[in-house]
Amino acid sequence: MTDRSSPTAAVLLIGDELLSGRTRDINLQQIATYLAPLGIPVRESRTVPDIEDEIVEAVNELRAKYTYVFTTGGIGPTHDDITADAIAKAFGVGISEHPEVTAMLAERYKAMDTEYTPARRRMARIPHGSEIVANPVSGAPGFQTGNVFTLAGVPQVARAMLEDIGPRLETGAVVHKITIRGTGLREGDIAEPLGALAKEMPEVSFGSYPWFRTVGDNGVHLVASTLHEALIEEVAAKLSAIIEQAGVRPERLEDAES
Repeated sequence: MTDRSSPTAAVLLIGDELLSGRTRDINLQQIATYLAPLGIPVRESRTVPDIEDEIVEAVNELRAKYTYVFTTGGIGPTHDDITADAIAKAFGVGISEHPEVTAMLAERYKAMDTEYTPARRRMARIPHGSEIVANPVSGAPGFQTGNVFTLAGVPQVARAMLEDIGPRLETGAVVHKITIRGTGLREGDIAEPLGALAKEMPEVSFGSYPWFRTVGDNGVHLVASTLHEALIEEVAAKLSAIIEQAGVRPERLEDAES
């Protein structure tokens, strides 16, 4: 494996829809963009079909070669979502429903007045020994197995999962993070100024994550991550200003709340 003092990463994109051209991938770009300010360059990317043996082979080759591997796709509720099984096979471990994930998903679907079907229960199947990667967008989590992080294929969900992964990475320095929330805020209200801020501050990784629980409980979280602690207060002020310009009161959160 690559020397941990100089971490590197690979991205493994999984899905027949990517190879057929039906779906255009942006996960490589957003993973690489997130990792760059942390000093973790993406050195290789591969795309493989929904074939278990090919996923297993690629995972084992990449995890031996790079510090970290990020996979996207294949952890949903349908029959062709086989990534979790392939990861378990690559690491030689079993796989079953994770009790905490099962309970969390059951509660979430109950709140949505939606049946927690056997297909949806598939999203609670986690390789044994893996750590959960939180999904603040749609609930069903990703997971970390050794140095391999398994993310959803939906770009918005994959990007949100990176926020839970960032603090786990060995970057050679502490990753500093700030979250500013705007209740009632809409992404379209802040997309342009947030994009401009990202170009202005390339040493900072920015993310925008909407939530909608009820008509009165919705909004957007703006998250910034950087190795440069001295930038945190400046970033916090600029994110707050963006929210205020949209006519919403900004609220700074602790990491545990975001």
